[in-house]
Parts: sequence; structure tokens; C-alpha cells
Amino acid sequence: MNIPNKIAIVTGASSGLGAAISNALVAEGATVFGLARNNDSLKELQKKLGSKFIPVQLDISESKAVNKWIAETFSEEKSPDVLVNNAGVGSFGKIDEMPSEQWYNMINTNLNGMYCITSEVVKLMKAKKDNTHIVNIGSILGITARAEGAAYCTTKYGINGFSEALFKELRTDNIKVTCLNPGSIDTNFFASSGINSHGNMLQAKDIASTLLHILNTPDNMLISEMTIRPLNPKAPE
Repeated sequence: MNIPNKIAIVTGASSGLGAAISNALVAEGATVFGLARNNDSLKELQKKLGSKFIPVQLDISESKAVNKWIAETFSEEKSPDVLVNNAGVGSFGKIDEMPSEQWYNMINTNLNGMYCITSEVVKLMKAKKDNTHIVNIGSILGITARAEGAAYCTTKYGINGFSEALFKELRTDNIKVTCLNPGSIDTNFFASSGINSHGNMLQAKDIASTLLHILNTPDNMLISEMTIRPLNPKAPE
């Protein structure tokens, strides 16, 4: 795919990895619709990235709101070439102590939200002649697990299964599907579980650069899954 002038949707775009991915796509000449719940953070990001970044305040787990936005924004003449399902929440704790609301929130955002937007975007992608690409941001905790992470691991294993089934379903429609599984990223994502970020964690800009490489592969080449880890995950002395 030649990224310049393509249209991309990035969920969870207001901070962290989503902001880095948006930045990388805009720098390559794409128009990015950045989705998130935090409108103030989206507006701040737009100031940095310019008019090719279009902020959209949206909760992707609300299917009616997603469907309405898709219908009002896109058509067969103007439709997404790239969907990056990055939005995700994570809470960690003992299964018998975690409030049920945290479990449902992770399921609704990480799985149901991904389904809501993907199912609508695929309808538009199928009508395109050129290759399109869906990248689902999973996690290393979608191929392994950790104690007190049952809820989060469940959602990330789900993303891996969703991605595997979806690529097999959509490959003949010229729609690529990739699941990207990073290890811990140098953001505040895992702060709730007592893990502080540090410089030996993966850097969001480097993962964004890897995502660009995946998008730039030849039309008949698919990287269906990729795991990215820090070589040395220990915090600097």
C-alpha cells in the first residue's frame, strides 16, 4: 500500500500508542480520523498534527453512535483504506476482588468496540478495488498470561482469535488483517497494576514505525501476526 492520500481510522488515538500511530500516518501523507472519548486530548493532538488529523469524540462500544458516524462520514466514493483497532483498557487484580464493572468495561471496549467499528468498516472496504488493511493491536498477554490479569488476557486472546478468523474470511476481498502483539510500552497503561514505565520498555514511536512497514508490504504479501518485545525488559539501573 502507498500510504500518501489514504484514509485511516485510528481508535484510541488521543494518547500513547494511538497518538504515535496517528502521527506516523499523518507524516506519511494519510488523512487520519482519530477516535477517542477524550475530546480535549484529541484537539491538542490536532494542534500538533494539523488538518490531516481529524478528531472524533466517540465511544466505539456504543454501536448506534458508531454506525451513525460511519454513515455520516463515509461513502463508497470516500471510504477508509486503513483501520487500526488500537483502543483498549486494562485493569488488573485478583478475580475474586476485581469489581465486575471493570471486567465488563474491558470486554465492551477491547472486544465489543472492536467488533462494532470493524463490522461497519468492512462493508466499505469490500467495495474498494485496491487493497485495504485492518491492524488489530493485541498484546503479548494475548499469547501468554500473567497472574491477576485474567480479564485483560481474555480480551487480548480474543483479539488474536478475532484477527486469525478475520484474515481468513477477508483475504479474498483484498482486505489484509494483521494482529500486532507488543510487550509493555513506555506509557502509563500498566500503572494500575503497579508497573511503572521506563526507558527499556518498547517505545510507541517504534511500534508505529513497524506498523507503517506492515502497511507498506506488497499487495500479495500479508504479515498476519507479529510479536514485538523489548530485548532487555528490565528497568535501567
